[in-house]
Amino acid sequence: MQTLRKMFTMRSAITALVALLIMIIAAVMYDGHVAGDGFWRGIIIANFSRSILGVSAWFGNNYGFGIIVFTVLIRLLILPLMVYQTGSMRKMQEIGPELKKLQQKYSSRDPETMQAMQAEQKKLYKDAGVNPFASFIPLLVQMPILIALYTAIRTTKVLETGTFFWVQLGERDPYFILPILAALFTFASSYLVMMGQPEKNGMTTSMTYVMPIMIFIFAISVPSALSLYWVISNAFQVAQTWTIQNPFEIRREREAKKEAERAKQRAIRKAVRRHKR
Repeated sequence: MQTLRKMFTMRSAITALVALLIMIIAAVMYDGHVAGDGFWRGIIIANFSRSILGVSAWFGNNYGFGIIVFTVLIRLLILPLMVYQTGSMRKMQEIGPELKKLQQKYSSRDPETMQAMQAEQKKLYKDAGVNPFASFIPLLVQMPILIALYTAIRTTKVLETGTFFWVQLGERDPYFILPILAALFTFASSYLVMMGQPEKNGMTTSMTYVMPIMIFIFAISVPSALSLYWVISNAFQVAQTWTIQNPFEIRREREAKKEAERAKQRAIRKAVRRHKR
C-alpha cells in the first residue's frame, strides 16, 4: 500500500501535466466558435467547452466519447490534489479516536479547560504529523475545476445534438441505465471509503446510502450528457479509491500496528516481571 501511494505521488504530477497539455492542444485545435463573456464564462468555461469539442473532433465529432475522454483528463489533472487530500484525511481519521478521548477528558466548556484541550490537540497533531486544515486546500482548488467541467457540459448546447450508443445526449436516458450506473459507482466509492475508516459514525453511514439516491434522482432529471459525466467521474473515483485508499490494505496496516503495539506491551510486562524477581 505504501509503495502504491509513493508511486502515485511521484507519477501523478507528471500525469496531470500530460493531461493538461492534451486539453490545451484540443482547445487550440478546435476551429469553431464558443460564445462567452467575462472571466468565468468567457475564458474558463469557453476553453473547457473548446477542449471538449476538440477532443470530440478527434473521434469524428462523437460528443459522447469527447465527454468521456475530457472527464478522465480532468480527473487526471486533479489527481495529485486527490492523492494529497487522501493522505491528509487518512491521518486525521487515524487520530480520530484520540481526539474523542481528549474531548471526553475536557468535557467542561470553561476557558481554562478549552485552552488545555487545544494545547493537547496541537501536541497530538504535531506528534502525528497532521495539519487539520491540509485536506481542505486541495478541495478548494479542485472544486472550481469540477464546477467548470460540469458547467461546460451543461451549457455547450452542441453536445446535446450528439448521440452515444442508445441515448440522445440532449435527452434523458430512456432506460435509466446511466442514472443507475452513476448511483452504483457513487455508492461503491463511498462504501470503500467507509470501510477504511477506523470508526463508523452515523453521518458517514447515512451519506453513503443517501448520496447514490440523490445522484440517481438528479441523473434521471437532466440530459444524458450530464449523466454520462457522472458515470465516468464516479467510476474513476472508484478506481482511484481502490488504488490509493484500498480499505482492505488499510485494515491490514491498522491491524499490523495494533499487533506491534500489543507485542511491545507484552515485552514491557515481561521485562517488569523479570525485574521484580
